[in-house]
Order: sequence, then C-alpha cells, then structure tokens
Amino acid sequence: MRRFNVAGLCIANKHYMVDTSKKLAQIKTMIDYGSYFTINRARQYGKTTTLHQLEETLKDEYIVISISFEGLSNRSFESPESFCPMFLRKITKALSFTSAPPEYIAEWLNKEITDFEPLSEHITKMGKDKKLVLLIDEVDKTSNNQIFLHFLGMLRDKYLEREKGKDYTFHSVILAGVYDIKNIKLKMINEGTLAPAPDESKIYNSPWNIAVNFNVDMSFDPHEIATMLREYEADHNTGMDIMTISDEIFKFTGGYPFLVSRICQAIDEELGKDWTLAGVRKAISIILDEKNTLFDDIYKNLENNPDLYSLIYDTLILGESYGFKVGNPVLDLAHMYGIIKNVNGAAVISNQIFEKIIYEYLISTELTNSKKEKSTGIPVSSIVKNGRFDMQLCLEKFAAHYYNVSNKKDLKFLERQGQMLFLTFLSPLLNGHGYAHVESETRNQQRMDIVLDYGCDQFIIELKIWYGDSRHQDAYEQLLGYMDSKNAAAGYLLTFDFRKEVNKQRCAKWIDFDGGKRIFDVVL
Repeated sequence: MRRFNVAGLCIANKHYMVDTSKKLAQIKTMIDYGSYFTINRARQYGKTTTLHQLEETLKDEYIVISISFEGLSNRSFESPESFCPMFLRKITKALSFTSAPPEYIAEWLNKEITDFEPLSEHITKMGKDKKLVLLIDEVDKTSNNQIFLHFLGMLRDKYLEREKGKDYTFHSVILAGVYDIKNIKLKMINEGTLAPAPDESKIYNSPWNIAVNFNVDMSFDPHEIATMLREYEADHNTGMDIMTISDEIFKFTGGYPFLVSRICQAIDEELGKDWTLAGVRKAISIILDEKNTLFDDIYKNLENNPDLYSLIYDTLILGESYGFKVGNPVLDLAHMYGIIKNVNGAAVISNQIFEKIIYEYLISTELTNSKKEKSTGIPVSSIVKNGRFDMQLCLEKFAAHYYNVSNKKDLKFLERQGQMLFLTFLSPLLNGHGYAHVESETRNQQRMDIVLDYGCDQFIIELKIWYGDSRHQDAYEQLLGYMDSKNAAAGYLLTFDFRKEVNKQRCAKWIDFDGGKRIFDVVL
C-alpha cells in the first residue's frame, strides 16, 4: 500500500505523487536543446525527486549520469588531485546502473587523472559520439566550493568549444541545490572560505554564465494536487471532494511540495482519514506545532542574516510593500530560501503556513529580547478566569504596559515596534491555550487584523495608526465589515497615536452600533 512521503526521494510505486509530467516535459525540452542550467530551489522542494524522474524520462534517449555531492567530505574539494578521482568514481558508479556497455563504463575510471586539463581531455574522449546528460544533486553541500567553481569553468570552456564544433562534452549538465552559482560564491565569502575580490562586482562573475534560466514552476497548483488525491481516492474510497480539498491545501501551502505532502500525510495517518476542510485545518495545526527541518532552516536563515530578518519583519509586522526586484541581494536571498515569491510584481510571503510560523518566530524573538529588559509582570490568571479570556481587560492592561514602555523609548522605536509590542504582550497570556493569527489579506502599513481563538471564544482585533478623526471613523466601518464576515457581535480596535503628547486623545471605551454590534475602542 502506498503512502504519502515527506522524507527523501519519492518513488511512484511506493508513494502517492503529484503528476508532474508537464513540468518534466518542459525540462526535457531544455535538455533536448543541449542547455546547461541550475535547478536552485529551497529545501524540500522536490529537487531530488525531479532529478530521479528526469533520469527515468531520459534514459531511452541519453546516457544519464546522475550523481550527488551529499555526504562528501571537504577533502574531496581541497584540490584537483582529490576532486578529479572522486568525480570519476561517482560517474563510474552511476553508469553501472544504466544500460551503458561495461567496457565503456570501465574506461571512465582513469586513476591517472588528477588535474582539470587531463580531465577535460578524458571527457572529450568519452563524450565523442555519445549523448551524455550529467545531473549533479546537492551542489552546495560542501563548505569550500572553489575547486568546484574551477570545474564549472572547465565545463563552460568545453561547452563554448562544442558550440564552435571544436570539442565533445556533455550534451546537457543540470546542477541542483538551494544556492545558484552566484550565491555559492557569496556564501563562500560569508563563511570565509573564499576571499572577496578587490572589485566587489567580480564576486558576481560566474563560471556558469553559459547556463540558461530555469523558469519551470516546481510548486503544485490545485489541479496537480488533485492528481495525487485521485490516486489516493482510488485506493481508499473516502468520498472526499477532491477539488475542494486540493484548493484548500493550496490556499495554505501555495503548492510548496513538502507542505502539500505533509498535510496529506497527517490527514491519512494521524487524523483518521478526515478528508474534510476541517481535517485540512487540523493537519495544519499539527504541522504548526511540530519541529521539522524545513522550519528549522527558515529560522536559521533569519537568524544568520540581519538584513533578511529586517526585510521579513517589515513585510509581516509593519505591512511594508516591496517590489520583486531581481538583483536585490536581500530579495534574491529570501526568494532562494523559498520565503517569498513574486505575486504581480510584489514580494510576498510564499504561503500562509510560512506566515504563521515566521510570525511566531518573530514574536518569540522579540519577546525574549523584551524579557531581557523587563517582564510585563501580568499573570495569566488576571486575564483568564474560569477558562474565558477577558479581551477588554487584556487591552486595558496593555495600555498601562504601553505607557510604561513609551516613557523609555523614542518615537522612532515606538512607530516601528508598536504593533509588535502588543503581539509580544499577548503571546504569553495565551499560554498555549489560545491561538492568534494575523489576516494577511488586510495587512498594510496602516492596518493589521488579528483573529484570536481561545476556547469557544473568538476575538476580532484591529490594530491601526492614528491618521485623524475621519480615518478613525473609517476604521470603525472597516472593523464592522470584518466582524460581519466573521459573524462576530463584538470587535476591538487598538490605535497607536504617535503624535506629540499634547495632541493625543487617549481612550478605552465601548461604542455601540446598529444591529447590536459593539467595538471596544482603545487609543494609545
């Protein structure tokens, strides 16, 4: 019986898989044309599985040499003397699992080759009258890639000579990893394994400038997700509404391959095959609470890159908008790690699950920092009584806390951190029994809507910045409309007024509206 798989390579006869034949056809067209390119995508984006499927697709027309740098020691990349024999051993082993003649396979392993010039001549000899496709997975696994960059430079020179009709080499070369070649060089400089060039622009000069752009969308759209669910349904007959479930999974994952499969796996194995909309949301709750390598990578990348942290903080917490500009190093990094994507020219967080886990990470980080200064000192028992969360009292307590903090911070800090102050104040009060999330559809620089679930209660909170009485009246209308969409009778409006003290109109009061609706209005 097949299963959903989130660990390593997916195999068609063992695992439920999305039909990616259209994507594979696009990639094969590039290979048929003789292109060299890099498949650089974020962690757990299906790169290894794609290479395996490519190998199966190509094996009747090409001699496919599929190797990986996973698990190699740094010694393999110390010098040409160590790299060249390793490379030839890997080719020989990979060919032993193909239909290539044994004598041809044996001829590849030439133990006398210990430098790039004889290696180039050997590839010329072995590539004559052969259509060789070289696939290299995990090209960014080693800490020192300088020797590998020299190797790529050799392949580039052979490619150019082949185009002139003066050499034989691999018909196509495909590299796969998180980093593209330019980013590998930047990574090496950051890690101290490669000295930066005197002219910083030179670090962008790539030995892989012959490579064509890889523009194949490797995320799964709802119709592709449905192909996997149809295979599952044919085996289990659950009666699920396949397109409804596919759309819901896509809504939260943006088609990120690992997240799609993990939701399906959780529903199948941990939720009693609850293939309903509620089941999808339960699966997401499980994923949000678990520790996995994908989330760990996101946290690590944010921790290690202050500029990346600032970009994501500005996007998620402050609601700032960034155009998706290729060539911006920070945006390129965020895109390479799979954190952001291009939506109509704007850089947005890739999916709702990433939004939620990054929110929690940012809040946790800021909460840790705030505790270094001073704890709020608000006990949970003062806000939660008999299992019910008192949102009015919470906002009143926050107002007192905010006034205490604002006396010690300058205006610039408050303008940037005001909304985060509330989120970090709220988080420990939920104490694992409640869950708050920010509605991405309404977030901008002036507005943030928070939905808080605690027990059987749901609270709608809108955070705003003061822009005058007229805009404040508009905020009521916005919140009332949002309350209607959530079928809520009460709402909470928290407004930060960053004007000079003399102009402020502080308040904390209930305002009644037609239809029995009420808004607790707090202006700080």
